[in-house]
Amino acid sequence: MQLSRYLKNYDTFIAAVLGFVAIQMFCSYSGIGISPDSIMYTSAARSLNTNGTLQTFNHIPIVDFPVFYPIFLGSIMFITRIDPVVFGAVFNGLMFATLIYTAGWIMQRFVPANCVYKWLMLVAIILSPALLQVYSYLWSETLFIVETLFFLVAFRQYLLKHTVKALIVAALIAAISCVTRYAAVTIVGTGGLLLLLDRVLPLKKKIIHIIIYGCVCISLLVSNLVFNAFMSGTTTGPREPSITSFGKNLYYFGNVVCDWMGLTPNQYWLSVPLAILIFGGFIAALAYNYYRRHLDSFENLAITFALVYGLFIVVSSTFSRYERINHRLLAPIYIPALWGYTSWGLLLLKKIVNDNTRKIVGAIMIVLMLGFVTKEFFIDKNRYDDQVRDEYGNPGYTDESWMDSPFAAYLKTMDKSQFDPKVTIYTDAHEAVYFFSGMSSYLVPHRFFKKDIAKFYTFKHYYLIWFKSLENPELINIKDIQKVKQLRLIKDFGDEGAIYEYDESQNRN
Repeated sequence: MQLSRYLKNYDTFIAAVLGFVAIQMFCSYSGIGISPDSIMYTSAARSLNTNGTLQTFNHIPIVDFPVFYPIFLGSIMFITRIDPVVFGAVFNGLMFATLIYTAGWIMQRFVPANCVYKWLMLVAIILSPALLQVYSYLWSETLFIVETLFFLVAFRQYLLKHTVKALIVAALIAAISCVTRYAAVTIVGTGGLLLLLDRVLPLKKKIIHIIIYGCVCISLLVSNLVFNAFMSGTTTGPREPSITSFGKNLYYFGNVVCDWMGLTPNQYWLSVPLAILIFGGFIAALAYNYYRRHLDSFENLAITFALVYGLFIVVSSTFSRYERINHRLLAPIYIPALWGYTSWGLLLLKKIVNDNTRKIVGAIMIVLMLGFVTKEFFIDKNRYDDQVRDEYGNPGYTDESWMDSPFAAYLKTMDKSQFDPKVTIYTDAHEAVYFFSGMSSYLVPHRFFKKDIAKFYTFKHYYLIWFKSLENPELINIKDIQKVKQLRLIKDFGDEGAIYEYDESQNRN
């Protein structure tokens, strides 16, 4: 009994330590991965420490992303006096360890408890290519995914006790999540759906609890959106309509699931049927749990969140344009989906009366799970060989291509006095300009916003820093500009890009 109690704690702790080590391994060559989003977060965190404002590198308030993650980074920066890019690998390692420990704590409370199941799930989480990718970068998902598990723990306490105190605790976690990522409205939706389905409370009390929950959940988000509207005129920054259909987004969702199952792109023909099966299974499971009055189990909470979040990503991608559905976007449902579809195996084993049959079915499940984690291991090994052993690094602004880039080296060491501070700098990658030079710049207009393009062509004097390797098809390109304006070349870096100046007064002369 005493040994079992210690094992319940130490196996999870060991798994958390291994998770921390895994992140350090993937960040050992070039440090934490830095993407354009990462630079937005870090510049806002630096601004918070230097002048007390949440401004990005181009001196405007951060509105495309919620405020909590940069505030979180800024707070750690204030305490440690270390820049987020420097402490990123250790910080993300600790976040991943926290995620694993919380997951282990939750799984210990699955019914029936099963050590083999728990250990296999912990290995699957540690080796998850999607989670390892997310926690190798300075991304807000690293915090959001942990908050998701915290919410599942807190909301289950409410479903067990039905007290206002427990409800407010869960709602506060949801509120913080909503200002970590806008997609956290799915956490609010998960709790709201379960409140509606819960048959324990009388109707009047349920309505009161729903009102309390809703008001607390959206309080911080509404404040954030009002602040954004006041500071920039938009609630979440400029958004473009989607160019992908619902069917295509369902296909992309299925692609990610195929990858998680260890299938290859040759099997992507299974994507849409698999996506339909996934969502259909979640809906059936939720209906079954509602019928059996098992809404308060961790398994049901995980299934509900995976269903709400997955549908939100597919539907929202159909109406609003952002990056194509990928591992990063769906990483928050990796653990809940894994629980949702494997926990039924435990219930199946419980229902099998014959001992020999139970052992055979259990052995088959273990073999399947071992095959799954083995596939994850080889995917991780290939990534480690490419990024660490072959000395390339996490793809992004700290990888080998940028370390060896003459363009990046020039931006880091150039004499910035060559740029007139009164003249605006434009670029096709403003985050890259800031990351390498520390200078502020502005993006050239999006093709979708015709008025912005027309306004840009009226400007009489500006610098243009152009990265050919980062050229974005959604922005006007250098050829478009050169058709309208006569640019003066300041510095040419061949295939990497160039620095130009446009001065209407000189062109007239």
